[in-house]
Amino acid sequence: MESNGSIRNKRKKSPIANDRPTKHLKPEILDALDRDQTPEDVDMHRLETDGEESRHLSLAPATADTAEWQATIEKVVRNVVSIHFCQVAPFDTDSAISSEATGFVVDAEKGYILTNRHVVGAGPFWGYCIFDNHEECDVYPVYRDPVHDFGILRFDPNAIKYMPLTALGLRPDLAKVGSEIRVVGNDAGEKLSILSGVISRLDRNAPEYGEGYSDFNTNYIQAAAAASGGSSGSPVVNLDGYAVALQAGGRADGAATDYFLPLDRPLRALECIRKGEPVARGTIQTQWIIKPFDECRRLGLSPEWEAAIRKGFPKETGMLVAEIVLPEGPADGRLEEGDVLIKVNGELLTQFIRLDAILDSSVGQKVKILVQRGGEDVEVELDVGDLHAITPDRFVAVAGGTFHNLSYQQARLYAIPVKGVFVAEAAGSFRFESTESGWLIESIDQKKTPDLDAFVEVMKGIPDRARVVVTYKHLRDLHTLNTSIVYVDRHWTSKMRIAIRNDETGLWDFTDIGEALPAAPPVPRKADFIKLDSVSHPAAADVIRSFVRISCTMPVKLDGFPRARKIGFGLVIDADKGLVIVSRAVVPYDLCDLSITVADSIIVDAKVVFLHPLANYAVVQYDPSLVQAPVQSAKLAREPIKQGASTIFLGFNQNLRVVVAKTTVTDITTVAIPANASAPRYRAINLDAITVDTGLSGQCGNGVLVAEDGTVQALWLSYLGERSPHSSKDVEYHLGLATPTLLPVLDQIQNNIVPKLRILNVETNTVQMSQVRIMGVSEDWIAKVAAANPSRHQLFMVRKIDCAPPTGYDSQSLQEGDIILTLNGKLITRVSELDIMYDHEYLDALVVRGGQEMTLKVPTIPTEDLETDRAVIFCGAVLHRPHHAVRQQISKLHSDVYVSARTRGSPSYQYGLAPTNFITAVNSIPTRTLSDFVTQVNKIPDNTYFRLKVVTFDNVPWMATMKKNEHYFPTMEFVKDPTEACGWKRLSYENGEEVKGVANLTSENMDEGAGHALDGGDVDANADADADA
Repeated sequence: MESNGSIRNKRKKSPIANDRPTKHLKPEILDALDRDQTPEDVDMHRLETDGEESRHLSLAPATADTAEWQATIEKVVRNVVSIHFCQVAPFDTDSAISSEATGFVVDAEKGYILTNRHVVGAGPFWGYCIFDNHEECDVYPVYRDPVHDFGILRFDPNAIKYMPLTALGLRPDLAKVGSEIRVVGNDAGEKLSILSGVISRLDRNAPEYGEGYSDFNTNYIQAAAAASGGSSGSPVVNLDGYAVALQAGGRADGAATDYFLPLDRPLRALECIRKGEPVARGTIQTQWIIKPFDECRRLGLSPEWEAAIRKGFPKETGMLVAEIVLPEGPADGRLEEGDVLIKVNGELLTQFIRLDAILDSSVGQKVKILVQRGGEDVEVELDVGDLHAITPDRFVAVAGGTFHNLSYQQARLYAIPVKGVFVAEAAGSFRFESTESGWLIESIDQKKTPDLDAFVEVMKGIPDRARVVVTYKHLRDLHTLNTSIVYVDRHWTSKMRIAIRNDETGLWDFTDIGEALPAAPPVPRKADFIKLDSVSHPAAADVIRSFVRISCTMPVKLDGFPRARKIGFGLVIDADKGLVIVSRAVVPYDLCDLSITVADSIIVDAKVVFLHPLANYAVVQYDPSLVQAPVQSAKLAREPIKQGASTIFLGFNQNLRVVVAKTTVTDITTVAIPANASAPRYRAINLDAITVDTGLSGQCGNGVLVAEDGTVQALWLSYLGERSPHSSKDVEYHLGLATPTLLPVLDQIQNNIVPKLRILNVETNTVQMSQVRIMGVSEDWIAKVAAANPSRHQLFMVRKIDCAPPTGYDSQSLQEGDIILTLNGKLITRVSELDIMYDHEYLDALVVRGGQEMTLKVPTIPTEDLETDRAVIFCGAVLHRPHHAVRQQISKLHSDVYVSARTRGSPSYQYGLAPTNFITAVNSIPTRTLSDFVTQVNKIPDNTYFRLKVVTFDNVPWMATMKKNEHYFPTMEFVKDPTEACGWKRLSYENGEEVKGVANLTSENMDEGAGHALDGGDVDANADADADA
């Protein structure tokens, strides 16, 4: 099975990340023909997911087929369909993906398609199929087996108008050793592939795929073949044109071996569905495995029973042996691992198919099982449970996370009881160590949560913005009970919703089950700061009282920012007003929740007051009346620190611990943080960066350089840089920013004036005198530079001009390559001297262009509209006006509808609408603005195709077709509104009509660019690592 774009894994990877110890898999014991195989040698044909290695089907392309085979294939291909689908939300072992697969029609009259269970998935599914003549129709899940790797989809036969529909007959009895077969599938959902092989075995154990979904309690068919290719869900057909098996998996080590699922159980399920009967599935919560007679003898199989078995089943070479008996299940304490199965209900039994049949017909009843244990006969009577009852069919979405009862699949994998609340998507308030899945919630707010119903009742009683204690375990490490305090967000997504699977419609029905309780009013609290006794300068040590920890949580990914949560430290610049300055790598935009922790004791909410467009800092504010602690306003130096000066470095390391060192300023140099090519996001430009000679500077993303008398000489900040193409992690630079440059802006803020800065829309770099002389700067000006700036003889050249406004640049604008001599009559040799632009609508500039001096009246641009103030989420894509970083990196804006991020498993992912695209028209109607866009898309009926005219970041136009899906991906909107408690108004659209509030959001499930990084840590870099100096 393959997916859009590049070739990727054909089956989805486990959502459980690999930074925890790998699960210790039990060795798969196979018979003598297959003893060298280990779980790592096998692989399912994986769905295409995000950038994982491709796995292959070991079958050779059919060549020089006989006339009989050609006639058979011609009939079969009409039944084979390419399935394009989204699994729209993480659920159980499945992650959210968009992909393609194969299926085949098994009932043309009622419209049933057979495919793999890992295609249909355990959770919400949305998709369509394409027939051989390229007719298309929607498909809906009818059935997915709780254990075995098959599922059934439904389509409307009346939707296929231009070809006669036929069905492939299912004949599991015709799968025989030595039979020649063909696998007829779709290669990447685009072209037919026909692969040949020969059945070599009928009795191998189901391959174990490690973490995530695996089939079990069935035999698999093994085929000998010689090459690779193909896709999941393909029919395995014989010369007579019957489907004899369902393609499911193969070895990943290049060996010529492939594995097929027998069709006995799919045929039985299909017959039940045709009759309108439920597909009963029984279980005793025991996993069995086929073991050859020699191993069974070692486990205690007596000669008498072996003789009886061999007489009754002369072709058998092995028996079923208990592999895993789940705790607290029907067989717990009655059966044991290593028990050799002899009889069920008095019937000698050696095959999975017969065992399944007995259990499926005995749900709610008892069965008698005879096993041999260490040579002794042991007979037990067991209750047969309902397998569907321990396979979750509902989930709850609240506070950004999704939850359901633990499934039999997961419990079997880890040999634990089938109970507990499983975190299907660890996001929002429930993003624990990382975005990985695999967590089990033990308690919330000191209340036990043994199942989903208990979890819902506890969450109903927790008010918005509450901080509660959560205990939880990971499936890989059930020995350890983790404890965290979570901030419960019930305001960005106020609705708690339950989704219940509806096999009649093929959809999951959503119901609101609890309104958010209002937040409790904050209470003033007391605290004191730690003392740095070991620091020799008390005044410098006392600056610890000016630091607060800042946590920023973002419900939606905007502006290309790669994280949903950031933690850092800020410096209090006005304790009386609660003003704090912090890096924009921590607070990138104001659609966020801010929490400030004072003295590691008091937690208060805060709001964004100001975001600097260029200098990488933000100013936030908390309510100082809630903080009864000796918070100290930092004293900021008014004179710039010099190169070579001694200073004290005080910073916070990766463990959020304070570290202090005496150090020296090694360099002050003009840098530009490298741009991120795959997804433009905020970066600092035109700045003088300070570096120091202590190794602590590279470990600390937040801190200060402080003089012995306690004066703060520079901020030490994190600067978000580019994404590494090798590790797909984001580089952060740690640099110092001298405080004098901050003062003009901070003074306004302290006087309750929100700065309205104007800037030159250019990026500059320094040029030395040897260069400017060649470029036409006169000797007089070179002498003036030396006199004006004895420490650094430099001028500034325009390196890049921001995107032109719609009216274009006027003749007075700066151009790339201009060397700036003066602005308003002042010689410019330092970055700080460019700050003259903040307060002037026009600047009188003297520049050297083409070797000639020129006088220009250069316009500046206002910065109020550079920050995002409106975002639309449509079909899973996050859209807003192109933010400042886009304007810095592009030469032309194609529209004001810019794709900033997209949600995995959404229509935007399925149909290829990618971050950094511009949407210029909907159904041929131009959409220059977001309002135009919202107006047009609200006219489109649900589940209907429409056209989008799109332009890539590299100016390549293309036409996208997309199908609207309001059921799983409603249109939502966030609009900045100071009258709202959160500062943003939230809207949804139902049938084109505006309603208040939004559905559950998961920013962790959003990708903001190609080669997206996991929402985890960054790569730290020293100041001079790769920054453009």
